Amino acid sequence: MADLPDDEGVGTRVLQLLAAQHVLTLACRDAAGCWAAAVFYAARGHELVFCSAEHTRHVRALAFDDRPAGEIHAEASDWRSILGLQLAGRVRRLAGDEAAQAQRVYGARFPFAGSGASPELARALERVGWFGYRIERALLVDNARGFGRRAAWTAPGAA
Repeated sequence: MADLPDDEGVGTRVLQLLAAQHVLTLACRDAAGCWAAAVFYAARGHELVFCSAEHTRHVRALAFDDRPAGEIHAEASDWRSILGLQLAGRVRRLAGDEAAQAQRVYGARFPFAGSGASPELARALERVGWFGYRIERALLVDNARGFGRRAAWTAPGAA
């Protein structure tokens, strides 16, 4: 693995990719095993806010283990165009003012889920849980720079 120091812009590239994409795949685990789920997210620095129904397996799995792996990638048509992030972090449930602020950030990113939400979607959004995935580490994968080229990034304040 070729690691680039952050002074060569790895942290900036991570934040740019987070802003450019909108689907996070969470790889969770529970007592029954592993489970993956894709969610729309809105980036708030290196925390990704998302919502999900409480009854889903991935939400229940997050109560079992709040440290899912995550993955975000741009659409790719061949191996040279693979560009994405492999993530490690923690998910926390948001409540009160934090949940309301997350919903505003999410609605700004996805107008169909904000003030422009259909009545059906607005009702559904009243029943979901709001979550923050705080990224601790990321591997930036950029095959345009060479096959398997990865650069490590640690979020400020992460252990």
